[in-house]
Parts: sequence; C-alpha cells; structure tokens
Amino acid sequence: MRYGNIDQKLMDGETLYRMIFDHSIDGIILTDPRDDGNILSANLAVCRMLGWTEEELVGKEHDAILDLQEPSLSALLDELILSGSARAQLTYRRKDGTTFLGEASMVFFMDCNGEPRTVSIIRDITERKQTEKSLYKAYETLEEKIKERTAELEEAYKSLLENKLSLSEAQRIAHIGNWEWNLLTDEVYCSDEIYRILQVHPQAPVSAHNDFLSYIDLDDRDFIYNSIQKALQGEPFSIEYRINLSDGEKRTVHSQGEVVFDEKGSPAQIRGVLQDITERKKAEEALERMDKIRIKEIHHRIKNNLQIISSLLDLQAEKFEDENIIEAFRESQNRVISMSLIHEELYKGEGTDTLDFSAYIQKLVESLFKTYKLSGKNFSLSMDMEEDIFFDMDTAIPLGITVNELVSNSLKHAFTGRDKGNILIKLCKEEISCNTHKSLFSLTISDDGKGLPEDLELKSAESLGLQLVNILVDQLDGKIELKRNNGTQVTIRFMVTENDNLIQSA
Repeated sequence: MRYGNIDQKLMDGETLYRMIFDHSIDGIILTDPRDDGNILSANLAVCRMLGWTEEELVGKEHDAILDLQEPSLSALLDELILSGSARAQLTYRRKDGTTFLGEASMVFFMDCNGEPRTVSIIRDITERKQTEKSLYKAYETLEEKIKERTAELEEAYKSLLENKLSLSEAQRIAHIGNWEWNLLTDEVYCSDEIYRILQVHPQAPVSAHNDFLSYIDLDDRDFIYNSIQKALQGEPFSIEYRINLSDGEKRTVHSQGEVVFDEKGSPAQIRGVLQDITERKKAEEALERMDKIRIKEIHHRIKNNLQIISSLLDLQAEKFEDENIIEAFRESQNRVISMSLIHEELYKGEGTDTLDFSAYIQKLVESLFKTYKLSGKNFSLSMDMEEDIFFDMDTAIPLGITVNELVSNSLKHAFTGRDKGNILIKLCKEEISCNTHKSLFSLTISDDGKGLPEDLELKSAESLGLQLVNILVDQLDGKIELKRNNGTQVTIRFMVTENDNLIQSA
C-alpha cells in the first residue's frame, strides 16, 4: 500500500503541474540551452499563438519559431547563465508564416538531474505596441504642430517692418507672443498674444516688470531671477515656468530671450518670446505616467511568472525521495525566489528600475530562514546595512543571488550538529570619489560556524553555488576575500556610480 500511495501522489503532482503549465494565459516553452535552445516542452497557450501542436514543436530549435531576421539567441543565453534571467522583445513566426511581436521572459535553472534548462514565458504584445505607437504618433503630431507654428512665427518676424498687423495675426495662430523689457525705465512691452496668454485685456496693460512678475507662480520666481542674472552676463536663456491666471488656472509657458547691450557694454534691454506649452506638458506627463505603469506591469508579470516557476520546481521535488535531489530543487527554487523578490520590490516602487537594496536583503534572508526551517534552534541574524542605497538591476540581481548563495551555504553547512549560531550581513560605503562620482562598497557575510576547510579556495570550488558566486562577483568587476577566523567571513568589494542620490552599476 505504501508504494501505491506514492504513485498516487506522483500522479496528483503531475496533474497539478500539467494544469498550471497548460492553463497559463502566457505561452511557456521549456528548452535545452546547450543545443541551440532545443524545445523540450510547450504549453497550450504557446501552441495557440504559433499554430503548431506540442508534438510538432518538440525537437525544434528555439530559433526555428523566430522570424528569420531575428538575431541568434546565443547572446540571451549568455546573459541567462550569468544573471539567471533575461528578457527581450522578439518577433515570432507562426506555422502559417505570419509573425507577431512577443515579450519573452527567460529564466535559467538546473533540473533534478543537474541538466541546464531554460524556461521562456512569451506574451503577445502586438496590441500593446499598436497602442503605444498611436500615443507616440499623437505626441509627434503635437511636436510637428509646434514646429509649424514656430516656423510661422519666424516668417512673421521677417515681415514685421512691412505690416505690424500681419505679425499680430501670426502670433495669434502660433500662440506665441513677444516682449521687451527696458532695463533703464523698467517698462515692459508685450504683444497682443502675450495678453491673450495671460488672459489680460490690452486696455489694462502690463507696463512694468513687477506687473508681469505678479502672474508667475511663487515657487518659480527664484528660478526666473537666477536665469535673468545669468542672462545679464551675456548667456541667452530658454526656460519653462508656471503662471497663475485670474480665474485660478495654472498654465505652463516657455520663454526664450537674450539681453541687448548698449555701446558701453552695459545691459540695456531684455527681449524674447513667450509660448503657452500647457497642452504639450500634459501630453508629456501622460506619456511619463504610461511608461511608469508599463514598467510596473512588466515587473508584476515577471514576479508572477517566477512564482509559477518556483511552484513548478516545488511540484517536481515532490516526485523524489532522495534528499540530494530535493536539496537541488530547493536551491534552484531559492535562486528563483531571490529574483522574484527583486521584481516584487520594483513593482512596489515608483516605476523606476532602481531597488532599495537594504529592504530587499531583509526580505530575502527572512525567506531563506523560513525555507531551511530553523524553528526550535537558536540562530540569530544581524544586519548592518547602509541606509537609502538604491541599486539598479545590473547590480541588484547578481548581488542578491550572491547573498542567497552565501547565506544558504551558512545555513546548510556552518552549523551542522549545533543548535545555535549567528550570521552577520553588512553593507557599507567605504570610499567616495568626487571626480569620478564612483563609490566603493563592501558586502560582508559572516558566521560563527565551523568554518570552511583549510584546503578550500573560493576560486577553485567545485560546488555550483560557490562557482556561481565567483561568476557574479566577476560580473560586478568586484573582488572577493575569504577569512576563516572563528567561522567564515566573505567580503565582496565593488564600485558603483552615483547619480542624483541613486546608486547605479559602474
């Protein structure tokens, strides 16, 4: 009866695995990266996308379902081996010869037999691309209209001496007005279009600089003052600022001008043009919001797909009783989870590709402690992390996987036969270069366990985890140091470039 129960569990696990695999709304392909992406399995969704049956797809190379103009997958596979994941937009070819644009998220892992495998999750983004194209086309049309109106204004300036009325009409069409400020008398001249932009009747003229200044938003007045001071030194200005109309509406304008100097070289006049760009700014902000939403959606989908892969690995592990095989599945699952947490944190952010690394490491290590089921044992974790450190994905992913491997190694091996132990994780900024805007960081992971064997060298370690650590540290152009005093201490030093208080890979 015992063997019968095991067979039933295997059958139930296989059924659940096929249910998830076959009913995913995204296409899923399992390939062997060593053989030009030889397809091993394909779910129903990808079969519907491509018009092939699973039997027809199995055995084909991944390149065979791509458009002939697409580059080889070798570059993506190289990225997979180094970082564990990759994503790209590829053109796929259906059985009937038609094509569609797909967004592919790829994850590299080792199966239960130690064989490398690649899971590609494909989503048809044709409609989304068409929508984006329409929005960008609308934006380009708006830009073209602005250019056309500017050209009309330039043409109107040429005919200024011939017909002042023609200039006024041209300014009305282009919604651009010109102004002059006499620095000696403080008098201001504004064309009719300036009054229309400010919604002021020409019979109540803006005759002095302070009159015009009263329309400018308080938060922008210092900025304008500084720009004028630079202009008085001979530097032309081109600035954007906000104005407040009499009805309470806020508008955004663009002002461009220059200072006119007298024969003695003293500033005598400032003249320029003013254009209402409120609608253009609204379009730019709408595009920016759309881009942030799109980025958050990408991170959300990748996180969900990685969680599906983690569940698939869990289902596969249930089919085995060999502890070594189960442990291999658990290690692969932890690597997938470490990447999934990165996309989860990025999804919670503000649509950027930078990650609060301290918060991420806290969640990652807590997940590892739960995975290794250390309840009932007195193991403690201490963290000393630099605050407000944001890494981009090129730094966060390899560094996160490195922490995963080293902490997992401590939990598995450092405290064998012990009921207590301590693990310390420390991230700090050691040096800052003002000239190059680069900073030297150090990441230290240590434990007070039994320590690594004296004859073990990290660079020549045979375990997959330590080999992966070496590859990832090289990817960061970092250096790794090992100490064996009262346990094991691994320190990794790497350089990053700082920009606007965000930390990005060097």
